[in-house]
Parts: sequence; structure tokens; C-alpha cells
Amino acid sequence: MSEHAGRSGVLRILHTSDWHLGRAFHRVNMLDAQAEFIGHLVATAREREVDAVVVSGDVYDRAVPPLAAVELFDDALHRLADLGVPTVMISGNHDSARRLGVGAGLIDRAGIHLRTDPAGCGQPVVLADTHGDVAFYGLPYLEPALVKDEFGVRRAGHEAVLGAAMERVRADLADRPTGTRSVVLAHAFVTGGEASDSERDITIGGVAAVPAGVFDGVDYVALGHLHGSQAISERVRYSGSPLPYSFSESAHRKTMWLLDLGAAGEIEAERIDCPVPRPLARIRGDIETLLTDPDLARHEDAWVEATLTDPVRPDDPMARLCERFPHTLSLAFDPDRAPEDPDVSYAQRLKGRDDQQIAEDFVTHVRGAGPDARERDVLRDAFDAVRTDDVLREVAR
Repeated sequence: MSEHAGRSGVLRILHTSDWHLGRAFHRVNMLDAQAEFIGHLVATAREREVDAVVVSGDVYDRAVPPLAAVELFDDALHRLADLGVPTVMISGNHDSARRLGVGAGLIDRAGIHLRTDPAGCGQPVVLADTHGDVAFYGLPYLEPALVKDEFGVRRAGHEAVLGAAMERVRADLADRPTGTRSVVLAHAFVTGGEASDSERDITIGGVAAVPAGVFDGVDYVALGHLHGSQAISERVRYSGSPLPYSFSESAHRKTMWLLDLGAAGEIEAERIDCPVPRPLARIRGDIETLLTDPDLARHEDAWVEATLTDPVRPDDPMARLCERFPHTLSLAFDPDRAPEDPDVSYAQRLKGRDDQQIAEDFVTHVRGAGPDARERDVLRDAFDAVRTDDVLREVAR
């Protein structure tokens, strides 16, 4: 398959991934922000005269996405097709490859190329500019245990199956005209990449990370999976997710890569910022400091993760924090206390203590202060009720 694309001198590629359509941020529905990103993507492709869009997996957040997410994806496909910009997409570890790939043959005719079948790794989408062909190879997420037979590898590991897929890429490339440039889309954890808390673990099937050298021999590798935009090397890059999905991404700059691929495979890369629905902030301290520190005023409109360091858990902390930071989404408690003696085992600390004392100790550990008289009475009544039930069950036998 060959399509014409490209301006004089370069072929311009817009690299994105990890849309996670349908995913929420804590309890915040992100569908409107995801729709805004899709609009931004289409506008960027039009205004920057992009010749190809590549989407490197995790289009959806789960295998069976909600209807609203499917409708947004359908809208994205129609808008990209209407622009006449060829688009290559692969499935990621969050996607159902079979569901995402439904109708791929028909959609191809509109210039939207879904690559979800591992067997097609060596069959590229071929675009052309004034300097010749550019072959785009889509390597969907390869779960080692599921694809080892397809690739004839003995050990089901990520490096083994990706290596076998790349052998097919290189074999196909070797049969193409001299000077054919190449782009590989892959969804993987490449050694040297910086992870966040919001990526799903892919260590099942062996060690998750694969060396960047597995992709040697191609001009550009458009990676998906890690949510931070980063360059493993000049030719191997993650676009990152366009939106944040955990507070561990608070320092991320959410972007897409705009790449110019030259006649000899040279790369010029530019980061295109994505719309920010609301900044993220991680704040830490005792509650009085968080409520009064003037330096924290800049976070009052942010989505906030607050960690309280009060030795004793304060009353109603979430409501109090929300008075100043109305978009507080996460509250943690990490009290500043002297550490307990590590040489005293849990069993030793419990020795000789009755249920009531153990429960009171637990309250003290969690809250930082022991129960008051009313709370001790509640605990005592609860234990008495349990003991009464035990006696009644024994009598009924």
C-alpha cells in the first residue's frame, strides 16, 4: 500500500499515544478533557501541515470501554479522515486488540490504519514523499505468553517477542528499495524510560523492560506505554499521555512529538503542548500550615494531593482543606513521629494484652492519639457483643 504524503524536504509526523479514553482522574470524569485533546490533535495536524499521525497504543483505558469513549474515538477517526491525514494506530496493553481492530480492512480505505494483529508486524503502511517511500510498521502490544508461538520463541519474554517482531520488520525493509525510510510504532517498557504510578504493570511474561537496541535499524521508534514524554535516544521516543492520570505525573509536561523526517532519515523533533484541564499539586505539611501558608496560594485552583504530617490526625481534614483547595482529590496521612523500636516484634508488642487494649493501640497508631472514654465504651460494647454471639453459637450446636 502506498499513499502520497509530504512537503518538499521532509515528511512531518505527529506522534501521540496513551489516550486512555474513558479513564477518570481519581473521581473526576475526564471525557471533556479528552475531547478537548482530540480537537487539539486535529487542529495541530491541520495547522502544522502534518503528513502522518501515529498513535502508539492504549487508545482506550480498558478492554470494554464505555459507550461515550467509543463515540469519542469514532469522532476522532472521522475528523482525521476528513483532514486526509494518514493515521497509523496500534493497540496497547489496555486495549482489546480484537475489538479495536474490528473493521480495520474497511477503515484502511479512509486512510486510518489500525494495526492490532501481531502477525502483521512485517506488513507496513507505506507513505511517500519527494524523496521516496517511508514504511510505517505497527507492532501492537505483544503479551509474551500469548504471541510466543506466533513468533517461534522458546521463552516467553518481552525482549524475545519484540526481537522476533523486529526481525520481521528488518526482513521486509531489506526487500524494499534502497533509501526507504522506516518508522516503528511499539507499545513497550524500554530500558531507561521513567515510569509513573498510572501505567499498568506488564511484568507478566518475564522482565518487562527491553533494551532500546532491540529497535536498531530503523529511522524512528514511536513508543507508547509510559506516560511521561521522554527521549530514550534521538530516534527512540515516548510521546507520553496527553493528560495526567495520577499525581505522580504532577511534574510532567504533557505534549506530543512533532517530527520532521528528512531525506536521509535525519530527525528534527519539537514538543507540542497539550491542553491542561487543571494543574496538579502535591502538598505536604501539618494542616494549619497547609491552610495558612501564603506560598501555597498558587495551588488553590489545582487538583491537589495533600499529605498531612500532624502527629495526631486532625478532625474533618478533607472538608477543612477543601475550603482553601476546593479541588482536593487525595488525602494521605504521614505523621511526624519518632519511629517505633524496630527490634520489638509485633507479637512481642501484643503479648499479655487483651482485645480491648490491642484495639485501643490500633486507634492510637492510626490516629496518633488514643480513644477517649466514649470511644472506649464503643469498643468494649463491640467486643462484648462478639463474645455473646460466640457463646450463643456454641450453645446452638
